[in-house]
Amino acid sequence: MAVFDHKTFLKTLTTEPGVYRMYDKEHQVIYVGKAKNLKKRVSSYFRSNIPDSKTQVLVSNIADIEVTLTNTETEALLLENNLIKKYQPRYNILLRDDKSYPYILLTDHRHPRLAFHRGSRKQKGEYFGPFPSSAAVSESLRLMQKIFPVRQCEDAYYRARSRPCLQHQLKRCSAPCVEKVSDEEYGNQVELVRQFLSGKSHLVIEALVAKMEQASIALNFEDAAKYRDQIALLRQMQEQQSVAGNFAEMDVIGFTQHNGLCAIHMLMIRDHKILGSKTYFPKVPKDSNDDEILTSFIGQYYISNGSNARIANDIVLPFDVSERAELAAGLTQLAKRKVQLRVNVRAERAQYLALANKNAHNSIMVKQSAQDAISKRYAMLKEAVGLTDISRMECFDISHTMGENTVASCVVFDGQGPNTREYRRYNVTGITPGDDYAAMDFALKKRYAKMTDEQKVPEIIFIDGGKGQLARAEAFFEDWQLDKMPMLIGVAKGTSRKPGLETLLFDGGRKTINLDSDSPALHLIQHIRDESHRFAIAGHRNKRQKQRTQSVLEEIAGVGSKRRQALLKYLGGLQGVKSANLQQLGQVPGISPELAEKIFNHLHDKA
Repeated sequence: MAVFDHKTFLKTLTTEPGVYRMYDKEHQVIYVGKAKNLKKRVSSYFRSNIPDSKTQVLVSNIADIEVTLTNTETEALLLENNLIKKYQPRYNILLRDDKSYPYILLTDHRHPRLAFHRGSRKQKGEYFGPFPSSAAVSESLRLMQKIFPVRQCEDAYYRARSRPCLQHQLKRCSAPCVEKVSDEEYGNQVELVRQFLSGKSHLVIEALVAKMEQASIALNFEDAAKYRDQIALLRQMQEQQSVAGNFAEMDVIGFTQHNGLCAIHMLMIRDHKILGSKTYFPKVPKDSNDDEILTSFIGQYYISNGSNARIANDIVLPFDVSERAELAAGLTQLAKRKVQLRVNVRAERAQYLALANKNAHNSIMVKQSAQDAISKRYAMLKEAVGLTDISRMECFDISHTMGENTVASCVVFDGQGPNTREYRRYNVTGITPGDDYAAMDFALKKRYAKMTDEQKVPEIIFIDGGKGQLARAEAFFEDWQLDKMPMLIGVAKGTSRKPGLETLLFDGGRKTINLDSDSPALHLIQHIRDESHRFAIAGHRNKRQKQRTQSVLEEIAGVGSKRRQALLKYLGGLQGVKSANLQQLGQVPGISPELAEKIFNHLHDKA
């Protein structure tokens, strides 16, 4: 590999602000950084006396550097964190969060809908949150349905209505779908929802009190009673929720490091109440200091996700960081309002900070204990099977119903336990239905036939099955081309199929090991076996359900894939299609009156 010519590169480098990306010999991004002065910052990596080992290792792996200029340092901060999230560089501190945050979405429609949302924010509308859990979102939606008669139904269901649904009868929806409410009145309720979700419940109550008084003066006692009930429910909610303190909106960050692990606890306060909290365990390269870790966390938590709805006005830090001013400027620009990063806090803020730090410390102790247990299981397994190292294990399982919809699963465990990002499912085709041996061949070929990276080759492959399944796996690896050969182990259930009675099979079943039922090594094997079983069954059920959903419509001549999708989309799934009348079927795009009649007759067995 050619050595990176940093001297030539630095001669042409500008002194303007921007972002730099460092690449290795495979042209993979290994580090992303920002700088107010690119030349000065990048030059610092190539000094003769680099103090820390992390930077020394990073520099030794640099094969190329690319830069992107920005107008300001704040723009560089925003771009840096977006690139970190995109590339996940090896030498950056990474905030790993497998699941996106749950939000409440208020859609951008003539009659906006309130909905649970998780994932990319492509749909037009306003997003409120984040919430600490999906249960918190569901509870909030349930409470709001009692207070505000704003629809929460799916758009397809809303468009297909010809009369009010049960929610309207329960006074939980004003039925805008059939114009039981004027657009103006519905819009007023949506505005109250918007204020409520923005943490301004006191303004909502004030507005409802004014409306109630106006209705009373106008002798419109029915509307006045409706507003009175809304006010009573809102005040009841406020009484049930514990008051957090004097600060309406604040994020408090707790921090601790222990034995190479780092925990950051986020305490979220909205509308004077503790909305929720969560602990994060960022991936931290060796020799990273506290300043660097906290700065990276703030950038990736707030900036990389582009979520201005989650940025509190006040953010309390456990200690000062060197880039506090730049971070505050970046967050202010993103939120379009002043955001302050506070340190050395007192009184109530200090109490919250102590609580956040306490939670961070407790979380890291729990995680350390769990990791110790995992390490013990791995150590016992290595001893049981005679291996010196186990950094990767994979397990296969087959699932089908009477030979139909066969799905093979492959789950992956690394040194920390399950690595769900590496899990894979394979739809098994071209075999005799019910032939599990052929299905295993199919899965192994899919997984390993074109594998060239030895780092992806596991030390152990578990086969959930007996001698026959193991023999087929061993036959596949007879022509294995790579130097690293995985150990193949069959996991056969006992005669009663009870956990703890499993037998480990080696060498085609000629060698067996029975571990004690309380053995940590057996518990680890049971864990990976159960994961592969669960993952295979889930895939099989999804495939079977999808087939059942489409099969009835596929039988109808003239109804192709696009028309099937249109029917399912506009009528709210297969049950909606079955319950639709001729007029509703004819309103679906692409469905003529003649075809609607054909579909209706087929679904209702009419000649």
